[in-house]
Amino acid sequence: MKVLVTCPPMLRLIEEFRPEFKKRGIELITPDVVQTLTEEELEELLPQADGWIIGDDPATERVFSAGKAGKLRAAVKWGVGVDNVNFEACKKLGIPVTNTPQMFGEEVGSLAVHYVIGLARQTFLIDREVRAGNWIKPAGISLQGRTAAVIGFGDIGKSTARMLKAFDLKINVYDPFAKTTEKDLADYRFLTFPEELELADFVVVTCSLTPQSRHMINRSSIEKMKDGVRIVNVSRGGVIDETALIEALENGKVHSAALDVFETEPLPENSKLRKFDHCIFGTHNGSNTVDAVRRASQQAMKYMFEFLGV
Repeated sequence: MKVLVTCPPMLRLIEEFRPEFKKRGIELITPDVVQTLTEEELEELLPQADGWIIGDDPATERVFSAGKAGKLRAAVKWGVGVDNVNFEACKKLGIPVTNTPQMFGEEVGSLAVHYVIGLARQTFLIDREVRAGNWIKPAGISLQGRTAAVIGFGDIGKSTARMLKAFDLKINVYDPFAKTTEKDLADYRFLTFPEELELADFVVVTCSLTPQSRHMINRSSIEKMKDGVRIVNVSRGGVIDETALIEALENGKVHSAALDVFETEPLPENSKLRKFDHCIFGTHNGSNTVDAVRRASQQAMKYMFEFLGV
């Protein structure tokens, strides 16, 4: 049997996992992947594989159909986000599929907090200026007593809210599907988006990308925010309308943004976002710690071995 792995973090540690596959008589197909493979590349590789451990690749009906026409029997989406995977196509084609939920709450949450602090104190801008030979001292803002709007209260949102509260921020949570405890209700305010969005000094996006959440942060919702708001996104790029964000950065409505994710990844060379020196950009890397990669990869392997019966 063969298993195709296209998740870059797992691929970087693949030699560590290879013996587990070999023990079960499975040969790995490990292409060189920076972010994702194309549909055309997947159509060529997938028919050779009995299983596929998916990264952020376009796992479309077209791709699954090509795999089904070959040997493909099962798929596992490495990680939490599933917006790139066509589950309906898998159901129609009879391909069992799952993801690995509840894996990265602490890792992505801590990155979100790191970005909040970075925007508040402009540490990233200071670092760049010092490296360029300048000695600047911009005044930041304190966190104590400020308000953070946390959009999404799943594993990542809960971790983010808990950590931000430790800095004595007031936390307003927006998630119509939030599962709350008595402690959550005591610690945070749960509101309906965009209710009281104008109170937030920081808007922190931690929700999954769905048809309902796509472009939640748009011209209308940004206009409702207070002047000088700082925006953080560690979830999916499509939650923010980047055209609207760029306009708001240009006119000063948004002070700055920290984005680990973008609508198009990697960020295009001609993206206007690149001109804003006071913003912070990542590489969709929020979950990527050695510890988390091991944990998610082992879970993905467990599901795959169960699907393949080995």
